Amino acid sequence: MARIAIGGFMHESNSFVPGKTDYSQYAFDTSDRPPLSRGHEILERLSNISCSSAGFIEIAAPKHELVPTVWASTLAGPPVTVHAFERIAGELLGRLSEVLPCDAVYLDLHGAMVCDAFEDGEGELLRRVRAVLGDAIPIVISLDYHCNFTAAMARYSDAVCAYQTYPHIDQVETGRRAAQALDKLLECGSRSVSTVRKLPFLLPLNFQCTMVEPTKGVVEQVAAAETGKILSAAYLAGFPPADLFECGPAIVVHGFDADTVERTADELVHGMCLKESDFAEPLYAPVEAVRKATEIRASPTFGGRPVVIADTQDNPGAGGSGDTTGVLEALISENAQGAVLGVLCDPEVAAAAHAAGVGAKLDVALGGKATIDGVVPYKGEFEVRQLGNGRYVADALGVRGRNIDMGPCALLGVGGVDVVVSSRRLQARERGFLKHLGVVAEQCQLIVLKSTCHFRADFQPIAEAVLIAIAPGGHIGDPACYPYTKLRPGVRLSPLGKSF
Repeated sequence: MARIAIGGFMHESNSFVPGKTDYSQYAFDTSDRPPLSRGHEILERLSNISCSSAGFIEIAAPKHELVPTVWASTLAGPPVTVHAFERIAGELLGRLSEVLPCDAVYLDLHGAMVCDAFEDGEGELLRRVRAVLGDAIPIVISLDYHCNFTAAMARYSDAVCAYQTYPHIDQVETGRRAAQALDKLLECGSRSVSTVRKLPFLLPLNFQCTMVEPTKGVVEQVAAAETGKILSAAYLAGFPPADLFECGPAIVVHGFDADTVERTADELVHGMCLKESDFAEPLYAPVEAVRKATEIRASPTFGGRPVVIADTQDNPGAGGSGDTTGVLEALISENAQGAVLGVLCDPEVAAAAHAAGVGAKLDVALGGKATIDGVVPYKGEFEVRQLGNGRYVADALGVRGRNIDMGPCALLGVGGVDVVVSSRRLQARERGFLKHLGVVAEQCQLIVLKSTCHFRADFQPIAEAVLIAIAPGGHIGDPACYPYTKLRPGVRLSPLGKSF
C-alpha cells in the first residue's frame, strides 16, 4: 500500500474575453461542478461524478492510502487573477507539505490555464509541487483534451493521461488510466523520461471532434502506442483562445526507455502532420444555417428528427458570455417555427420572468449585456411559457451525476422560437436544461445550442443533421482572428493556413 497525495486545480482560460476569473468563482460557482473542496470533501464530492478524480479514486482507493489536499475548478472564462492562483496554489502546496512523506502525487488539471502572472498556469503549479516533493517522488497528472501542453508540464511530471474524447465522455476512464500509470511507476521504483512534440499549426475547436476523421484516427493511434516501454502517450489538441508561447496541439510521451520514447513521439507526430489538410468542417453564417436547416427539413429524405445548430462562438465552455443574440435574430428574421435556443444567460430577464409569472408578456431587451463587438440585445415582446429554479442532476455522457445549477430560469417565447434563459452561464451540452423547463428535444424542429462540440454526445443521436453557425461571440472560431501577443513565431494559425 502506497501513500498518495491527490488534488486538482483547473481552468480553461480565454485570453480574449473581458474580465477576470477570481477566487469567488472557484469557491461559489457550482453551475455544473462542485465548489472548491478540501481534504475528505474531495472524496465525498468527486467519487460519483464524471471527472478524472472519480476514476482515479475508484482504482486507487481500494489498494492505497489516499491523502486529499485541495481540488478547485470553475467554468471556462477570462484569465485567472494572481490572487486566485496564489491563494489556491498556496493552499494546495501547504496541505501537500503537511501530508509528507508520501510515495506519489496525483493531480487533476486542465492544461489551458492562463494567469495574470504566469502564461502557463499548470507548468508553474507543477514546478512548485516538484520543489516541495524533491526529485524522487513520481507525479502523475490527468489533463483535458484541450490542454496547451508545455515543456514544463512534461519536465515536472512522470505520466500524462489526457481525455481521448471530444465531446469529453471519458473523464472517469482518464482517471482510471492515471491510477494504472501510477501503479506502474511505483512498481518500477524510478521516474520516467519524457518528450514533447508541438504541432506546427493551431487547430480550431470545431475541427477537433474525436467522433469524426481525421481526429478519430489520430486519437486511436496515440492510444495504441501505450504499450511495452511506453508508460503514457497523449494527444492534446490545444485551446486556441489562450495566448501563450506554447499554445496549440502537442504529442507527449512518457516511458522507461529514452530511445523508444523519442521514436514513438516522432512516429505519432509524422502521422498527424500527414493529415493536416483533412481538418475541415462547413461553417455557416447564422441566416445561412437557419436556411440550410429549412432545406433539410423540406428534403424528400427528411427523417423527422430535429436539426441542430451549434452557436459555436458563444460557447460558455470556451469562455463565451452565453448571452449573444446573432442566431436568435436569424431564427426570427427567417420565421423559424418549432425552434428552441439555449442556454442564453440573462439574470435580469430571468428575474423579470419570475416576477411576472407564467403566461405574462414581457417587453425586454434580451441578452447582449457583455461587451462583445457586433453583439446587441434583442428587443421584443416575449411570453413567459415556463419557469424553473435551474437545479437538476445531469444524466448524460460526460456530465452524469453532476449537480447542475443555472439559477432561476425561464422559457420565453417569441414568434415560433422558444428561448431558455438562465441566471448563470451554462454550456448547452446535454438535454437536461430542456427537460427542466418541460421541453422534449425530440419533438423540436430546430435546436440551437450554445456549445461547440460537447453537445454532440447527447444531441447528435437524436439529430437529423448538425450545422455550425458563426455569429459574433467571445470564442472566435478562427484562431487567425485572435490578436496573439505571446504565440511562438512560425506556427500556422490554422491547418495549412498563414503563419504567425
